[in-house]
Amino acid sequence: MRETATPKDLLKKYGVRPRKRLGQNFLMDIHAIDKIVRIAGITGEDTVVEIGAGLGVMTARIAGKAGRVIALEIDGSMVTILKEELKDFENVNILETDVLRYDFSSPLRQDGLAFPTGRIKIIGNIPYNISSPILFHLLDYRTHIDSMVLMLQKEVADRISASPGTKAYGTLSVILSMYFETSREFSVPAGCFYPPPRVDSAVIRMAVRENPCISLESGSFFQQVVRAAFGKRRKTLINNLRYSPILTRFPGGDIAAVLDRLGIDGRRRGETLTVEEFGRLSNALFFK
Repeated sequence: MRETATPKDLLKKYGVRPRKRLGQNFLMDIHAIDKIVRIAGITGEDTVVEIGAGLGVMTARIAGKAGRVIALEIDGSMVTILKEELKDFENVNILETDVLRYDFSSPLRQDGLAFPTGRIKIIGNIPYNISSPILFHLLDYRTHIDSMVLMLQKEVADRISASPGTKAYGTLSVILSMYFETSREFSVPAGCFYPPPRVDSAVIRMAVRENPCISLESGSFFQQVVRAAFGKRRKTLINNLRYSPILTRFPGGDIAAVLDRLGIDGRRRGETLTVEEFGRLSNALFFK
C-alpha cells in the first residue's frame, strides 16, 4: 500500500459499496486515523490486534510501528482487499473472523513467541450495533490486554466514561470502570465517515488496571449485582435487589441489614453508587 493511499482512493479503486448489515462506515479522515495510532503508543515490541481492519489504511500505519499486527475483518471482500494492499507487510496477519468469536489470548500463544509486555494492544472502530457485546467480550480477555484505543458511538463513549449521579451512568460505566482506566481522547463528527452515520463518534483509550478498584470475591457475581441494581432505574436500590433472582436466598430484611452495615442507604438509586460501593456490596452479598 502506498503511503499516500487514502480511503477515498481505495473505495474508488475497488468499487467498494459499504454493507449496512455489517455496520460499515469507513473513516475517511486521515488526520483522525493518524491520531488514533499515535494515542495507542505503539512500539516495535507490541502485538496489536485491530478490530475491523476494513480497507487497511490504519492497518498499514500500525504495521509501520508494531512488532506484529493481527487484522480482524468479518467481510470477505474486505479481506481480499487487505491481502492485496498489505502484501508487502510481513508482520501483518489477516484473519477473516467475527470479533465476537475471536480468542484474544491466542496472539500470545502463536508460534511459541513470547513478547516483553506479555499483553496485546487493541485498536478498533467498533460497529455501533454490537458495541456492548464487543466490550464485554474484550472484558473477558482483560488479563491478556494492555490497553485499547476504540472509536465508538458518542453515546456509548459517554456511558463508559460517565460519573455517578449522571444520566449516562449505568451498568457499562460501573463494570468497565472496575477494570479499566478510561480517558476520552477526541470526538469524530459523522461527516468524517463514508457513508456518514446518523450519530457522532468518539475515541477513548482504556488501560487495564493492574488490579480492580476493589478486590472482588467473584467478578461474575459483581456484574450480576450491578445489573440487578440498574434493573429498573426509577426504583430504589433495595427494591431492585430485593426482587432480583440472584438474591433469592436473602430475605428483604437481610439485604437491608447488609446495606446498613456498609453505610449504603437502600433508598438510593443504583446510579448514585460509586464503583467502589458496588464492589463492597457485591462482596458482602456473595455466597460460596
